[in-house]
Amino acid sequence: MSNSPHPASDGSPEERRETVATGRAGHNGVLFAMCLSLVLVVASVSALNLALPDLAVDLSADNGSLTWIADGYTVALAALVLPLGAIGDRIGRRNVLVAGTAVFGIASLAASFSDSTTTLIVWRVVMGLGAAMIMPGTLSTITAAFPPEQRAKGVATWSGFAAAGAIIGMLAAGTLLEWFSWRSVFVGSAAVAVVAAAAALLLSPDTKDGHPSPPDVSGALCTAAGIGTLVFAIIEGNERGWTEPGVIAALVVTVVAFTAYAWLGLRREHPLLDPALFGIRGFRAGAITVLVQFMAVFGFFFVGLQYLQLVLGYGPLGAATALVPVAVVVLPVSQATPHLVRRVGMKATMTTGLLLLSAGLFVISRLDAGSGYLPFLGGLVLAGFGIGLSGAVGTSAITGSLGRGQQGVASAMNDTTREVGSAVGIALMGSVYGSHYRSHLPDTLDQLPAEAADATRDSAAAGLHAADQLGARGSALADAIKSAFMEGLSASLVVVGIIVLAAAIGCLFRAPRTPPTSD
Repeated sequence: MSNSPHPASDGSPEERRETVATGRAGHNGVLFAMCLSLVLVVASVSALNLALPDLAVDLSADNGSLTWIADGYTVALAALVLPLGAIGDRIGRRNVLVAGTAVFGIASLAASFSDSTTTLIVWRVVMGLGAAMIMPGTLSTITAAFPPEQRAKGVATWSGFAAAGAIIGMLAAGTLLEWFSWRSVFVGSAAVAVVAAAAALLLSPDTKDGHPSPPDVSGALCTAAGIGTLVFAIIEGNERGWTEPGVIAALVVTVVAFTAYAWLGLRREHPLLDPALFGIRGFRAGAITVLVQFMAVFGFFFVGLQYLQLVLGYGPLGAATALVPVAVVVLPVSQATPHLVRRVGMKATMTTGLLLLSAGLFVISRLDAGSGYLPFLGGLVLAGFGIGLSGAVGTSAITGSLGRGQQGVASAMNDTTREVGSAVGIALMGSVYGSHYRSHLPDTLDQLPAEAADATRDSAAAGLHAADQLGARGSALADAIKSAFMEGLSASLVVVGIIVLAAAIGCLFRAPRTPPTSD
């Protein structure tokens, strides 16, 4: 792939004929097949969050283990999406996507037999490898197959499903968990992987780069090391302390890896992702917007679903249904965003979206254990409008900054920012929540039976389960656990809300007013 920071031309006639070919069902068929694969990947980030309370009890998982179970998948996806996207550009995006569904499906089925947190985390990482093979081909196939006049609509639809897919996955998982154990979520994911593979084979073309670049092994190693050690440092820093040698070493490796990637990338003729691309204002603004949006969204899903289940007492399906308003808002807002950008400009749309998202997070951060659902819903709707605006315009800014011949690069960057944001968001919010939860547990905890005290420190879900077994003393313990949980939830939302607000201010002053356009 060509990674020049300047928009590319349409390329040779042979390349152009290859990239604009559509599958057997035309543009709608391509869109359906790619969005189904996209939903498979995105849903697997969020769906397991509904099973976290059951996992805490069934596998004796503490808060740190729960964070790794959720984030092992996302870290692998974020670390590998760039190099695997480049492989798809070389040998065919559909080929890699279909192979990815096989890896994903087998790992998901194997995960359903896990009997320990370590085994489950390993299979979640392998699922992330499969997802990294699937994800890049979804957007780049749409942008390559759609003509310029229809591309914005295709990207907006993709962006809407990227956000709403999380809700779709949670609704499916919630339905399964009402009647079956957490293992059913993995079996269901494996079944969907089979359907996604069939849809891709039947409905989409196998697009690829007409002039692939040599593989950038050093770039792939540096990005994987940097992303992996960053998430490790965030999770373990809050668990074990920031002065622990292992945490400090991870932070050092993170800095060295990303510095090496930038230094080597600026000197290679064909880097995995040219660091000079960040000199394009629209590209940079889009990448930052997508990064912080997904940091907020998936970090919120990780802790927010536990609020609905543990504090409000909702069942899995009820908790998933309580988040449906996000999808109801996001999908139509994403579709309307291209029209809004034409009327008021990219900067205004992007900034407004991030401001609404941060406002929603701050509203929810003010809740306490007795607030109920309606105040939560108010913050949820605000955030939904922000997600719909910022996600669609951020993705369009990235893809529009580069020409048709560079859509593989644009897709890879968009996927990477989304998945890095998701991984960091889950790690950051999960870690901040966990540390504040533990620090706000009552001193009287040591007066309880050792088993109940240890379970409470491990996680709120395990603590509430223990409280149910304590009779009269259990009611006071449950109230204390819910209060500590809300302290952790509030702190995590405030931290990420501030980050989103800072990104909004940056977009206000640095983002271009009008959207970039590719050939």
